[in-house]
Amino acid sequence: MTLRFERNRREFLRAAGGLAAVAALPVSLAACGGSSGGGGGKTLRLVGVADQQKALDELTKLYTQAKFSTSYAPTDQVQTSLRTQLGAGNAPDVHVVYPGNGSAMSMAQIAQAGLLADLSGQSWTQSIPANFKSAFQLQGKTFIYSAGSSVIGAIYNKKVFADAKVEPPKTWSELLQVCDKLKKAGKIPIALGAQTPWVTQLISYALVPSTVYAKNPQFDSQMQAGSTSFAQSGWRDAFTMYLQLQQRGFFNDNPNGTTYEQQTSMVATGKAAMAVQVSAVLPDFRKAATNADDLAMFPFPGADTAANVWIPAGVVVGLGVSARSRNADAAKAFIEFLGRPENINRWAEAVACVPLKRDANSKIDPVLNPFLPFIDNNKAVPFMDQAWPNAEVQPTHFAVVQELLGGKTTVDKALAKMDETYRKKS
Repeated sequence: MTLRFERNRREFLRAAGGLAAVAALPVSLAACGGSSGGGGGKTLRLVGVADQQKALDELTKLYTQAKFSTSYAPTDQVQTSLRTQLGAGNAPDVHVVYPGNGSAMSMAQIAQAGLLADLSGQSWTQSIPANFKSAFQLQGKTFIYSAGSSVIGAIYNKKVFADAKVEPPKTWSELLQVCDKLKKAGKIPIALGAQTPWVTQLISYALVPSTVYAKNPQFDSQMQAGSTSFAQSGWRDAFTMYLQLQQRGFFNDNPNGTTYEQQTSMVATGKAAMAVQVSAVLPDFRKAATNADDLAMFPFPGADTAANVWIPAGVVVGLGVSARSRNADAAKAFIEFLGRPENINRWAEAVACVPLKRDANSKIDPVLNPFLPFIDNNKAVPFMDQAWPNAEVQPTHFAVVQELLGGKTTVDKALAKMDETYRKKS
Protein backbone atom coordinates (compact mmCIF):
# COMPACT_ATOMS: atom_id res chain seq x y z
CA MET A 1 0.00 0.00 0.00
CA THR A 2 4.35 1.97 0.79
CA LEU A 3 1.12 3.88 1.76
CA ARG A 4 2.44 1.28 1.15
CA PHE A 5 -1.24 3.40 -0.28
CA GLU A 6 -2.18 3.48 -2.65
CA ARG A 7 -3.93 2.88 -6.03
CA ASN A 8 -3.62 0.16 -8.65
CA ARG A 9 -0.30 -1.36 -7.66
CA ARG A 10 0.25 -4.48 -9.59
CA GLU A 11 2.77 -6.61 -11.42
CA PHE A 12 5.83 -4.83 -10.14
CA LEU A 13 8.14 -7.47 -11.55
CA ARG A 14 6.91 -6.77 -15.03
CA ALA A 15 7.06 -3.05 -14.36
CA ALA A 16 10.69 -3.35 -13.35
CA GLY A 17 12.05 -5.36 -16.20
CA GLY A 18 9.64 -7.14 -18.50
CA LEU A 19 8.10 -4.23 -20.33
CA ALA A 20 11.06 -2.65 -22.05
CA ALA A 21 9.01 -2.39 -25.19
CA VAL A 22 6.59 -0.02 -23.51
CA ALA A 23 8.19 3.30 -24.35
CA ALA A 24 5.28 5.68 -23.96
CA LEU A 25 2.60 6.43 -21.43
CA PRO A 26 -0.70 4.63 -21.99
CA VAL A 27 -3.32 6.44 -24.01
CA SER A 28 -5.61 6.53 -20.97
CA LEU A 29 -2.93 8.30 -18.96
CA ALA A 30 -2.22 10.87 -21.62
CA ALA A 31 -5.95 11.50 -21.98
CA CYS A 32 -6.11 12.61 -18.33
CA GLY A 33 -3.49 15.28 -18.85
CA GLY A 34 -3.70 19.02 -18.85
CA SER A 35 -1.73 22.21 -18.48
CA SER A 36 -1.59 24.61 -15.60
CA GLY A 37 0.73 26.95 -13.76
CA GLY A 38 1.81 30.56 -13.73
CA GLY A 39 2.74 32.83 -16.55
CA GLY A 40 6.50 32.48 -16.65
CA GLY A 41 9.37 30.05 -16.48
CA LYS A 42 9.94 26.66 -17.98
CA THR A 43 7.28 24.09 -18.77
CA LEU A 44 7.69 21.10 -16.47
CA ARG A 45 6.35 17.71 -17.44
CA LEU A 46 4.68 16.09 -14.43
CA VAL A 47 3.28 12.56 -14.17
CA GLY A 48 1.27 11.59 -11.11
CA VAL A 49 -1.20 8.97 -10.01
CA ALA A 50 -4.92 9.63 -9.88
CA ASP A 51 -4.89 10.01 -6.09
CA GLN A 52 -2.60 13.03 -6.41
CA GLN A 53 -4.61 14.93 -9.00
CA LYS A 54 -6.78 17.06 -6.71
CA ALA A 55 -3.79 18.30 -4.71
CA LEU A 56 -1.54 18.84 -7.70
CA ASP A 57 -4.16 20.58 -9.79
CA GLU A 58 -4.55 23.10 -6.97
CA LEU A 59 -0.85 23.54 -6.28
CA THR A 60 0.34 23.78 -9.87
CA LYS A 61 -2.19 26.57 -10.41
CA LEU A 62 -0.83 28.42 -7.38
CA TYR A 63 2.78 28.10 -8.51
CA THR A 64 3.81 31.07 -10.67
CA GLN A 65 7.40 30.22 -11.60
CA ALA A 66 6.67 27.52 -14.18
CA LYS A 67 4.05 26.06 -16.44
CA PHE A 68 3.07 22.39 -16.30
CA SER A 69 2.13 19.62 -18.65
CA THR A 70 0.42 17.15 -16.32
CA SER A 71 -0.80 13.57 -16.68
CA TYR A 72 -2.47 11.27 -14.17
CA ALA A 73 -3.39 7.59 -14.20
CA PRO A 74 -3.96 4.61 -11.93
CA THR A 75 -0.74 3.28 -10.43
CA ASP A 76 -0.58 0.09 -12.46
CA GLN A 77 -0.37 2.13 -15.67
CA VAL A 78 2.23 4.48 -14.22
CA GLN A 79 4.26 1.57 -12.89
CA THR A 80 4.44 -0.21 -16.23
CA SER A 81 5.40 2.82 -18.30
CA LEU A 82 7.15 5.32 -16.05
CA ARG A 83 9.70 2.84 -14.72
CA THR A 84 10.67 2.07 -18.31
CA GLN A 85 10.95 5.78 -19.17
CA LEU A 86 13.21 6.34 -16.17
CA GLY A 87 15.57 3.64 -17.38
CA ALA A 88 15.49 4.95 -20.94
CA GLY A 89 16.31 8.52 -19.89
CA ASN A 90 13.08 10.14 -21.12
CA ALA A 91 11.22 10.41 -17.83
CA PRO A 92 9.16 13.48 -16.91
CA ASP A 93 10.80 16.25 -14.88
CA VAL A 94 8.64 15.57 -11.81
CA HIS A 95 6.97 12.23 -11.23
CA VAL A 96 5.26 9.99 -8.73
CA VAL A 97 7.50 8.09 -6.31
CA TYR A 98 6.45 5.60 -3.65
CA PRO A 99 7.96 5.90 -0.16
CA GLY A 100 10.52 3.49 1.22
CA ASN A 101 11.29 0.24 -0.54
CA GLY A 102 9.26 -2.68 -1.79
CA SER A 103 8.00 -1.71 -5.25
CA ALA A 104 9.58 -0.96 -8.60
CA MET A 105 8.70 2.74 -8.27
CA SER A 106 9.69 3.04 -4.62
CA MET A 107 12.19 5.65 -3.49
CA ALA A 108 14.91 3.15 -2.55
CA GLN A 109 14.61 1.10 -5.73
CA ILE A 110 14.93 4.01 -8.15
CA ALA A 111 17.30 6.14 -6.06
CA GLN A 112 19.85 3.35 -5.82
CA ALA A 113 19.68 3.11 -9.60
CA GLY A 114 20.74 6.77 -9.80
CA LEU A 115 17.43 7.90 -11.26
CA LEU A 116 16.32 10.43 -8.62
CA ALA A 117 17.72 13.87 -7.84
CA ASP A 118 18.86 14.59 -4.28
CA LEU A 119 16.45 16.88 -2.40
CA SER A 120 18.39 16.92 0.88
CA GLY A 121 19.18 20.63 0.80
CA GLN A 122 15.54 21.70 0.92
CA SER A 123 14.29 23.20 4.17
CA TRP A 124 11.15 21.04 4.51
CA THR A 125 13.33 17.92 4.86
CA GLN A 126 14.18 19.05 8.41
CA SER A 127 10.57 18.29 9.40
CA ILE A 128 10.70 14.60 8.48
CA PRO A 129 9.85 12.62 11.65
CA ALA A 130 12.59 10.23 12.75
CA ASN A 131 10.39 7.15 12.37
CA PHE A 132 9.58 8.13 8.75
CA LYS A 133 13.12 8.83 7.55
CA SER A 134 13.53 5.40 5.93
CA ALA A 135 10.53 6.24 3.74
CA PHE A 136 12.17 9.46 2.49
CA GLN A 137 15.89 8.75 2.60
CA LEU A 138 18.53 6.42 1.24
CA GLN A 139 22.01 6.55 2.76
CA GLY A 140 21.10 9.78 4.54
CA LYS A 141 19.92 11.62 1.42
CA THR A 142 16.31 12.63 0.78
CA PHE A 143 14.89 11.64 -2.61
CA ILE A 144 11.11 11.97 -2.22
CA TYR A 145 8.67 14.68 -1.22
CA SER A 146 5.49 13.63 0.58
CA ALA A 147 2.93 15.71 2.45
CA GLY A 148 2.25 13.31 5.29
CA SER A 149 0.84 9.96 6.27
CA SER A 150 -2.30 8.00 5.51
CA VAL A 151 -3.89 5.36 7.66
CA ILE A 152 -5.55 2.07 6.83
CA GLY A 153 -8.86 1.33 8.51
CA ALA A 154 -12.49 0.64 7.77
CA ILE A 155 -14.34 3.18 5.64
CA TYR A 156 -17.95 2.63 6.71
CA ASN A 157 -21.43 3.79 5.88
CA LYS A 158 -22.83 5.39 9.03
CA LYS A 159 -26.43 4.98 7.85
CA VAL A 160 -25.99 1.23 7.34
CA PHE A 161 -24.44 0.92 10.79
CA ALA A 162 -27.27 2.93 12.37
CA ASP A 163 -29.99 0.91 10.62
CA ALA A 164 -28.39 -2.30 11.94
CA LYS A 165 -28.04 -0.72 15.40
CA VAL A 166 -24.27 -1.27 15.58
CA GLU A 167 -21.32 0.93 16.50
CA PRO A 168 -17.71 0.82 15.25
CA PRO A 169 -16.02 -2.06 17.10
CA LYS A 170 -12.99 -1.63 19.35
CA THR A 171 -11.78 -5.27 19.39
CA TRP A 172 -11.63 -8.26 17.04
CA SER A 173 -14.40 -10.10 18.88
CA GLU A 174 -16.60 -7.00 18.70
CA LEU A 175 -15.87 -6.77 14.97
CA LEU A 176 -17.12 -10.32 14.44
CA GLN A 177 -20.28 -9.54 16.41
CA VAL A 178 -20.88 -6.36 14.38
CA CYS A 179 -20.42 -8.27 11.12
CA ASP A 180 -22.90 -10.93 12.28
CA LYS A 181 -25.52 -8.26 12.96
CA LEU A 182 -24.90 -6.52 9.65
CA LYS A 183 -25.23 -9.81 7.79
CA LYS A 184 -28.51 -10.56 9.57
CA ALA A 185 -29.71 -7.10 8.57
CA GLY A 186 -29.22 -8.08 4.92
CA LYS A 187 -26.06 -6.10 4.27
CA ILE A 188 -22.63 -7.21 3.09
CA PRO A 189 -20.51 -6.57 6.19
CA ILE A 190 -17.21 -6.01 4.35
CA ALA A 191 -16.86 -5.20 0.65
CA LEU A 192 -13.66 -6.67 -0.80
CA GLY A 193 -12.46 -5.83 -4.32
CA ALA A 194 -9.65 -8.39 -4.53
CA GLN A 195 -9.67 -8.48 -8.34
CA THR A 196 -7.72 -5.23 -8.05
CA PRO A 197 -4.42 -6.62 -6.72
CA TRP A 198 -3.40 -3.78 -4.39
CA VAL A 199 -6.69 -4.10 -2.48
CA THR A 200 -5.74 -7.62 -1.37
CA GLN A 201 -3.04 -6.31 0.98
CA LEU A 202 -5.15 -3.93 3.03
CA ILE A 203 -6.83 -6.33 5.46
CA SER A 204 -3.45 -7.94 6.16
CA TYR A 205 -1.94 -4.51 6.75
CA ALA A 206 -4.81 -3.52 9.05
CA LEU A 207 -4.38 -6.63 11.22
CA VAL A 208 -0.60 -7.08 11.32
CA PRO A 209 0.17 -4.03 13.51
CA SER A 210 -1.82 -5.74 16.28
CA THR A 211 -0.85 -9.35 15.59
CA VAL A 212 2.86 -8.65 14.96
CA TYR A 213 4.21 -5.23 15.95
CA ALA A 214 2.26 -4.70 19.18
CA LYS A 215 3.89 -7.91 20.41
CA ASN A 216 7.27 -7.50 18.73
CA PRO A 217 8.19 -3.94 17.66
CA GLN A 218 11.57 -5.23 16.45
CA PHE A 219 10.02 -7.55 13.87
CA ASP A 220 11.38 -5.67 10.83
CA SER A 221 14.96 -5.61 12.10
CA GLN A 222 14.71 -9.29 13.04
CA MET A 223 13.44 -10.09 9.55
CA GLN A 224 16.39 -8.23 8.05
CA ALA A 225 18.77 -10.15 10.33
CA GLY A 226 17.17 -13.47 9.39
CA SER A 227 16.22 -14.33 12.97
CA THR A 228 12.48 -14.57 12.31
CA SER A 229 10.11 -15.06 9.38
CA PHE A 230 6.57 -14.41 8.26
CA ALA A 231 5.72 -18.02 9.10
CA GLN A 232 7.06 -17.69 12.65
CA SER A 233 5.20 -14.49 13.42
CA GLY A 234 1.77 -12.97 13.91
CA TRP A 235 1.44 -12.86 10.14
CA ARG A 236 0.05 -16.40 10.57
CA ASP A 237 -2.67 -15.02 12.87
CA ALA A 238 -3.46 -12.21 10.44
CA PHE A 239 -3.92 -14.58 7.49
CA THR A 240 -6.02 -16.91 9.62
CA MET A 241 -8.23 -14.01 10.72
CA TYR A 242 -8.50 -12.81 7.10
CA LEU A 243 -9.82 -16.22 6.08
CA GLN A 244 -12.14 -16.33 9.09
CA LEU A 245 -13.91 -13.26 7.76
CA GLN A 246 -14.46 -15.04 4.46
CA GLN A 247 -15.50 -18.34 6.05
CA ARG A 248 -18.14 -16.60 8.14
CA GLY A 249 -19.62 -15.03 5.01
CA PHE A 250 -18.67 -11.46 5.82
CA PHE A 251 -17.37 -10.62 2.32
CA ASN A 252 -19.29 -10.11 -0.88
CA ASP A 253 -19.57 -13.08 -3.23
CA ASN A 254 -16.46 -13.74 -5.32
CA PRO A 255 -14.05 -11.11 -3.96
CA ASN A 256 -11.49 -12.17 -6.59
CA GLY A 257 -13.98 -11.15 -9.26
CA THR A 258 -14.77 -7.79 -7.66
CA THR A 259 -12.88 -4.60 -8.51
CA TYR A 260 -11.86 -1.64 -6.37
CA GLU A 261 -14.48 0.48 -8.14
CA GLN A 262 -17.21 -2.05 -7.34
CA GLN A 263 -16.04 -2.23 -3.73
CA THR A 264 -16.25 1.55 -3.51
CA SER A 265 -19.75 1.62 -4.96
CA MET A 266 -21.05 -1.06 -2.59
CA VAL A 267 -20.10 0.95 0.48
CA ALA A 268 -21.02 4.34 -0.95
CA THR A 269 -24.51 3.19 -1.92
CA GLY A 270 -25.18 1.22 1.26
CA LYS A 271 -25.16 -2.25 -0.25
CA ALA A 272 -22.17 -3.01 1.97
CA ALA A 273 -21.40 -1.64 5.41
CA MET A 274 -17.64 -1.11 5.18
CA ALA A 275 -14.41 -1.70 3.29
CA VAL A 276 -10.89 -1.87 4.65
CA GLN A 277 -9.06 0.87 2.78
CA VAL A 278 -6.39 3.52 2.92
CA SER A 279 -7.62 6.97 3.87
CA ALA A 280 -6.16 8.46 0.69
CA VAL A 281 -9.08 7.00 -1.30
CA LEU A 282 -11.76 8.67 0.83
CA PRO A 283 -12.41 11.19 -1.98
CA ASP A 284 -13.36 8.31 -4.31
CA PHE A 285 -15.82 6.90 -1.78
CA ARG A 286 -17.29 10.32 -1.12
CA LYS A 287 -17.66 11.04 -4.80
CA ALA A 288 -19.63 7.78 -5.24
CA ALA A 289 -21.93 8.44 -2.27
CA THR A 290 -25.25 10.23 -2.42
CA ASN A 291 -24.27 12.03 0.78
CA ALA A 292 -20.55 12.21 1.51
CA ASP A 293 -21.31 12.77 5.20
CA ASP A 294 -22.65 9.21 5.40
CA LEU A 295 -19.06 7.95 5.30
CA ALA A 296 -16.56 7.78 8.15
CA MET A 297 -13.61 5.64 9.27
CA PHE A 298 -12.57 3.60 12.28
CA PRO A 299 -9.43 1.62 13.16
CA PHE A 300 -9.88 -2.00 12.09
CA PRO A 301 -9.16 -3.94 15.30
CA GLY A 302 -6.79 -6.89 15.18
CA ALA A 303 -6.72 -7.77 18.89
CA ASP A 304 -9.23 -8.94 21.49
CA THR A 305 -8.16 -6.22 23.92
CA ALA A 306 -8.58 -2.61 22.84
CA ALA A 307 -5.30 -1.64 24.51
CA ASN A 308 -3.45 -4.07 22.24
CA VAL A 309 -4.86 -2.68 18.96
CA TRP A 310 -2.27 -0.92 16.81
CA ILE A 311 -2.81 0.66 13.39
CA PRO A 312 -0.90 1.06 10.11
CA ALA A 313 0.08 4.63 9.19
CA GLY A 314 2.36 5.11 6.21
CA VAL A 315 3.84 7.97 4.25
CA VAL A 316 1.58 8.86 1.33
CA VAL A 317 2.67 8.54 -2.25
CA GLY A 318 4.87 11.48 -3.19
CA LEU A 319 6.95 13.10 -5.91
CA GLY A 320 10.55 13.03 -7.03
CA VAL A 321 12.68 14.83 -9.60
CA SER A 322 14.27 12.86 -12.41
CA ALA A 323 18.05 12.86 -12.07
CA ARG A 324 18.25 13.19 -15.85
CA SER A 325 15.81 16.08 -16.17
CA ARG A 326 17.02 18.99 -18.29
CA ASN A 327 14.90 21.20 -16.05
CA ALA A 328 16.15 19.80 -12.74
CA ASP A 329 16.67 23.17 -11.06
CA ALA A 330 13.17 24.35 -11.96
CA ALA A 331 11.71 21.01 -10.89
CA LYS A 332 13.51 21.20 -7.53
CA ALA A 333 12.22 24.74 -7.03
CA PHE A 334 8.67 23.43 -7.45
CA ILE A 335 9.30 20.72 -4.85
CA GLU A 336 10.65 23.37 -2.47
CA PHE A 337 7.38 25.27 -3.00
CA LEU A 338 5.39 22.14 -2.16
CA GLY A 339 7.41 21.81 1.05
CA ARG A 340 6.17 25.10 2.49
CA PRO A 341 3.96 24.44 5.56
CA GLU A 342 0.88 25.97 3.97
CA ASN A 343 1.29 23.75 0.89
CA ILE A 344 1.92 20.62 2.93
CA ASN A 345 -1.38 21.43 4.63
CA ARG A 346 -3.14 21.99 1.30
CA TRP A 347 -1.95 18.64 -0.04
CA ALA A 348 -2.77 16.80 3.20
CA GLU A 349 -6.27 18.23 3.24
CA ALA A 350 -6.86 17.27 -0.40
CA VAL A 351 -5.93 13.62 0.13
CA ALA A 352 -7.23 13.21 3.70
CA CYS A 353 -3.87 12.50 5.28
CA VAL A 354 -2.14 13.64 8.46
CA PRO A 355 0.36 16.42 7.57
CA LEU A 356 4.08 15.74 7.74
CA LYS A 357 4.26 18.34 10.50
CA ARG A 358 1.09 19.50 12.24
CA ASP A 359 0.60 23.16 13.12
CA ALA A 360 -2.21 25.53 14.05
CA ASN A 361 -3.27 25.78 10.40
CA SER A 362 -3.45 22.06 9.75
CA LYS A 363 -6.92 20.91 8.75
CA ILE A 364 -7.14 17.21 9.44
CA ASP A 365 -10.18 15.47 8.02
CA PRO A 366 -12.51 14.80 10.97
CA VAL A 367 -12.93 11.16 9.95
CA LEU A 368 -9.26 10.65 10.85
CA ASN A 369 -9.73 11.76 14.47
CA PRO A 370 -10.16 8.18 15.78
CA PHE A 371 -6.68 7.38 14.44
CA LEU A 372 -4.75 10.32 15.94
CA PRO A 373 -4.45 8.85 19.46
CA PHE A 374 -2.75 5.77 17.99
CA ILE A 375 -0.28 7.95 16.08
CA ASP A 376 0.38 10.21 19.06
CA ASN A 377 0.83 7.26 21.45
CA ASN A 378 3.27 5.35 19.22
CA LYS A 379 0.75 2.64 18.39
CA ALA A 380 1.11 3.17 14.65
CA VAL A 381 3.56 1.39 12.36
CA PRO A 382 4.56 2.12 8.74
CA PHE A 383 2.91 0.16 5.99
CA MET A 384 4.59 -3.21 5.97
CA ASP A 385 6.07 -3.18 2.47
CA GLN A 386 8.08 -0.02 3.14
CA ALA A 387 10.56 -2.18 5.06
CA TRP A 388 10.68 -5.08 2.60
CA PRO A 389 14.04 -5.57 0.88
CA ASN A 390 12.99 -6.03 -2.72
CA ALA A 391 10.19 -5.22 -5.14
CA GLU A 392 8.93 -8.82 -5.32
CA VAL A 393 7.49 -9.36 -1.84
CA GLN A 394 4.52 -7.05 -2.33
CA PRO A 395 3.19 -8.65 -5.54
CA THR A 396 3.79 -12.06 -3.94
CA HIS A 397 1.60 -10.92 -1.06
CA PHE A 398 -1.09 -9.83 -3.54
CA ALA A 399 -0.96 -13.21 -5.26
CA VAL A 400 -1.05 -15.43 -2.18
CA VAL A 401 -4.02 -13.54 -0.74
CA GLN A 402 -5.94 -14.06 -3.99
CA GLU A 403 -5.00 -17.75 -3.82
CA LEU A 404 -6.14 -17.98 -0.20
CA LEU A 405 -9.46 -16.36 -1.06
CA GLY A 406 -9.81 -18.73 -4.02
CA GLY A 407 -9.05 -21.81 -1.93
CA LYS A 408 -5.95 -22.54 -4.00
CA THR A 409 -3.37 -22.43 -1.22
CA THR A 410 -3.00 -22.73 2.55
CA VAL A 411 -1.76 -20.26 5.15
CA ASP A 412 1.42 -22.34 5.56
CA LYS A 413 2.17 -22.31 1.85
CA ALA A 414 1.31 -18.62 1.48
CA LEU A 415 3.69 -17.62 4.28
CA ALA A 416 6.42 -19.91 2.95
CA LYS A 417 6.15 -18.23 -0.45
CA MET A 418 6.42 -14.77 1.10
CA ASP A 419 9.46 -15.87 3.13
CA GLU A 420 11.11 -17.30 0.04
CA THR A 421 10.54 -14.06 -1.89
CA TYR A 422 11.71 -11.89 1.00
CA ARG A 423 15.08 -13.67 1.04
CA LYS A 424 15.73 -13.03 -2.63
CA LYS A 425 18.36 -10.48 -3.50
CA SER A 426 17.16 -7.25 -5.11
